[in-house]
Amino acid sequence: MFKSFYSLSRNPFLKEIDTNDLFPSDNFKEVKARLDYLKKIRGIGVLVGEPGSGKTTSLRSFAHSLNPSLFKVIYFPLSTGTVMDFYRGLASGLGEQPSFRKVELFQQIQHAVLSFYHDQKITPVFILDEMQLATNKFLNDLSILFNFSMDSENPFILILAGLPYLMDKLSLNQNQSLAQRIVMRYYLTPLNKDEINKYIKHQLELAGANHPIFTPQAIEAIALRSRGLPRLINNLATNSLLMGCQLKAEAINEEIVFKACEEAGL
Repeated sequence: MFKSFYSLSRNPFLKEIDTNDLFPSDNFKEVKARLDYLKKIRGIGVLVGEPGSGKTTSLRSFAHSLNPSLFKVIYFPLSTGTVMDFYRGLASGLGEQPSFRKVELFQQIQHAVLSFYHDQKITPVFILDEMQLATNKFLNDLSILFNFSMDSENPFILILAGLPYLMDKLSLNQNQSLAQRIVMRYYLTPLNKDEINKYIKHQLELAGANHPIFTPQAIEAIALRSRGLPRLINNLATNSLLMGCQLKAEAINEEIVFKACEEAGL
């Protein structure tokens, strides 16, 4: 295994990483600031980005930063089950026994949110992922579901996350009732060339690397193939380490990176 060959304590590029050890890119700092702002004012926020750009990682970091005695986090990806399964999942996450009729589900969810916020002094935080899959009807439903006291208070935090064309959906006329209530929007962009270099070094240092393993040319090759997307950087770097170990190469050069790309179909 490449860990012993390169004197590493673990795989540097696995997604299982403590939120305190996440690479502090400019994007990550900005999305953290935006989410902290949303935490203070409550309401609806939108986070979009390309696949592998770090949306879910950013949301996981935000969720872990919340005091569980003050916030209750409910994460639900829209790709899981039907729309009714989604509503039932929200109700279950709030500790309710889900009803079978939509109107009763809405009442359950709203009543539970108000109970948490006013009675227990806990703000429910709903993180809804894969929202680019949402239909316009579903987005309209959200506008109704998260309308409290005739839209005079926000006893919740709702984060809609998805691919960039979620923004296009929200800009449509039929979705304006929801779009106009969004108080935070952020587009998570890929790492730039300088950040890719620092990211790779950061991950290697976390894994105990005490000497450079990737040459500057290898890092340039990873930057080119990954387009700055952290998930692709992780995959390319891991495959390169495996290939380098097979070749008994003391350092990973650009030739090894390109071979690893071809073998992995990346």
